Amino acid sequence: MIRSTPHKFHIPVMGLGFTIDTPLKVARFGISSVMSVVEDGIIEQMREFYSKEAGFPYIEISQSEEDYRAKRITAYLNLVHYLINEQVKNMRQQKFEEGSEIVKYFELLPDDSDIKAIYNTMLSTEEALEKSQLQDFLRTKIEAGAADVNIMAKVDKNNYDKEGNVLPNEFSDALSALRGFAQSQTNASVVFSAGYNPRLYNYIDNFPDFLPDSNGKLAKTIILKVSDYRSALTQGKILAKKGVWISEFRIESGLNCGGHAFATDGLLLGPILEEFKNNKAALETELFGICNQALATKGLPVFQSQPSIRVTVQGGIGTANENNFLLAYYQTDATGWGSPFLLVPEVTCVDEETLQSLSTAVPEDYFLSGISPLGVPFNSFRKASAEAQRAKRIEDGRPGSPCTKKFLVSNTEFSEIPICTASRKYQNLKIKQIQGEALSAEELRDELASITIKECLCEGLSAAPLIKNNIPSLYSNGSRAVAICPGPNLAYFSGIFSLKQMVDHIYGRINILNAVKRSNLFVNELKMYVDYLENEIDKNLNSITANKSRQLKTFQANLLKGIEYYHNLTESIKNEATTYIDEMKAELTHFEQTIANLTIPAEVKVVCA
Repeated sequence: MIRSTPHKFHIPVMGLGFTIDTPLKVARFGISSVMSVVEDGIIEQMREFYSKEAGFPYIEISQSEEDYRAKRITAYLNLVHYLINEQVKNMRQQKFEEGSEIVKYFELLPDDSDIKAIYNTMLSTEEALEKSQLQDFLRTKIEAGAADVNIMAKVDKNNYDKEGNVLPNEFSDALSALRGFAQSQTNASVVFSAGYNPRLYNYIDNFPDFLPDSNGKLAKTIILKVSDYRSALTQGKILAKKGVWISEFRIESGLNCGGHAFATDGLLLGPILEEFKNNKAALETELFGICNQALATKGLPVFQSQPSIRVTVQGGIGTANENNFLLAYYQTDATGWGSPFLLVPEVTCVDEETLQSLSTAVPEDYFLSGISPLGVPFNSFRKASAEAQRAKRIEDGRPGSPCTKKFLVSNTEFSEIPICTASRKYQNLKIKQIQGEALSAEELRDELASITIKECLCEGLSAAPLIKNNIPSLYSNGSRAVAICPGPNLAYFSGIFSLKQMVDHIYGRINILNAVKRSNLFVNELKMYVDYLENEIDKNLNSITANKSRQLKTFQANLLKGIEYYHNLTESIKNEATTYIDEMKAELTHFEQTIANLTIPAEVKVVCA
């Protein structure tokens, strides 16, 4: 049911293009990774690229074809699936000699792996026949990592026909992406992120691969990315009532992550993991009962035994000790390592200019911004070429971007059909509007900044693989500027690394952290939440509602409860030096005092003249 994996970590989705072909680079070594299926244009271009590289005929799926988006996704996933199987087949036939991929496969495995132990026995065996038999056995144990896909649930615009009529729901962006994955030959997982989408969830059970077969097995599985236990329970029940099983809850830090940052109500990662740890068995039992009852009611095959649910965690992990603590203390099944792999050219698609900038960056280069057209805080990189392009357009008096891809259109302030707040069209209209208002010079400046900060992520987050592989843009006015969205944890890694170096770091065989002082991952996240709370207080200081005041007070109380939890947790951290624990306690006390001293304003009623 749940795919077994030889490694204890996975590589999460990054942007639209940074992990678009990562499975083709790491799956044969048993490492699972996630591709975005938001941008079907780049998916089609990558299918052309890899088809030609493999010597296969390429037949374009053009935008004029019916259901082209789903067809493009299906075709690319089928190609990736085939190529990975061929890679594994070829690897199994290789000799165990230095420099071969089969040796690399076993060298990368965690040291406590049973298969790694057999590999080490083979290396020390001198008798030729026994050595050969052990090698043959090891070949049978080679298992590819998963080539999973990610769908941002809320990125789900409606689409239109040539006459401008809105197409049925099943042709929306998210539903088309799900259909493309469901109709592919892969037996991987789809990761749903960025919130709850009713019409997407209502569409899942249309595809038999997401439901148990006559033997109670699933052909494809669902991973739900969540930021807290309540969300997992709520969404798990919604899907279970449709007969759909969640095979994994992927817990991600609300702020200490890459890309969009969805802050919780002050709920910190440690207490969230504790709640999952304490309630996982009950959660599995409850969802199993609901799911099987729903399947039986529909007259469909049921699960013959209660399937388990994987719980994994990602966001801000930086050391092997942290990794091991999350696995052991919270009994998680795996961890996610994302941003550090942006410094590994053989794993991710990062253009050379951006790679060099990342490899020499300092902590101040990473910041939480308002550039996303979705209106959600976004982890950004100051030295990204898209940042320079945005500033140049403002300087030239032409703020905003040409909107060619339209995946993030959502605003209907000036038009019946939604447009993107990062587009030149929207920003021109909005700027004219506020210029006609009676604003002070300071108010006008702030309003202009809040409008022009928006950046085209459709282009920026998908440009790097095109640049890296010398693939031309589909659009004559397509930008080559790169927007990149690393988590702030990348500040503690400097340089460019190989896959082996990064995996060895994860498993504690080497240490590649730079010299920048780094706190425990829980403390790093806490600091981000304190900064977030302080900013929210400042923003609402002169015009706060009663509801917002209550929300901030809840946020503050949850942070203080989290700190109390961490004070107690330090007694259970056995794999760190005494000085490390002492520093962690001191930092917790510092932030506790800082939070306690914050004054949440009461409701401020605005008096109209």
